[in-house]
Amino acid sequence: MALYKIGSKLEYIREKPFRLEKEIQEMAENNLKTIFGLEFVKSEFALNNFRIDTLAFDREANAFVIIEYKRDKNFSVIDQGYAYLSLMLNNKADFILEFNERRDKTLKRTDVDWSQSRVLFVSPSFTNYQREAINFKDLPIELWEVKRYANGTVSFEQVQKASAQESIKTISKTNKHVDAVAREIKVYTEEEHLSNVTEEIKELYEKLKSAVLNLDSLEVKPKKVYIAFVAGKNVVDVLPQRKNLKIWLNMSKGELDDPKGIAKDVSAIGHWGNGDYEIKIQNDDDLEYVLSLIKQSLKKNKK
Repeated sequence: MALYKIGSKLEYIREKPFRLEKEIQEMAENNLKTIFGLEFVKSEFALNNFRIDTLAFDREANAFVIIEYKRDKNFSVIDQGYAYLSLMLNNKADFILEFNERRDKTLKRTDVDWSQSRVLFVSPSFTNYQREAINFKDLPIELWEVKRYANGTVSFEQVQKASAQESIKTISKTNKHVDAVAREIKVYTEEEHLSNVTEEIKELYEKLKSAVLNLDSLEVKPKKVYIAFVAGKNVVDVLPQRKNLKIWLNMSKGELDDPKGIAKDVSAIGHWGNGDYEIKIQNDDDLEYVLSLIKQSLKKNKK
């Protein structure tokens, strides 16, 4: 993607390539929360002849995340990604110990949702083969392209999958790491969240989704217990239930302007989604009004 500085005439901004993988790693580790929403645990985590570039923790998913940085293009996304995940699942105690020694919070084995573990590859570019390799609907691997420019700016952009329909389990018999990991790690989809709801609620969800995506360039990220709509941070989390949609707005108590009072304050009780406000809708009667509340969350949480 070409970038230009605005003036009387557009001035092309040159890309300033990274000389070393370490440059990418240091930038990412110093800004994990900003870029990926993750907590830093350890750099160069060595275990069983493996060396993980960055070990991080996803507080929202209660899961470890492995990050690898690449400048060369000669690596297999599937083979390396699943080898790291297999290493993690076979050495859970070591990962928990490392977290407890590095962070000011203590984790127990039961505190970690190992099924939500994932691997991120960060590189200035990926080959068409590597991009094609991630087109499985249930792949716990993400590709992120990083570009640095001569004007002192940098971009991190996730490589989006095509409309993947095939499961990674179709190749599990030919790869021992894939087979072992696929039995424990679960990647959720919108279809699974909608599998037990009525047709009316499916239609309502699609209306809400379409309206929310029209507000801005949000990403849809299905999680274990809800579907997140993200613009840097979670803006709204949606849980399709059989006869309604449960919605959480990522705003703190007292921040939401809600004249109709349809949002419930859940700040003092346990709940799944992000934020202190919960809404339930069964039809599209209040959809426009709900969107006005979501816009407030978007304004607050968009990077």
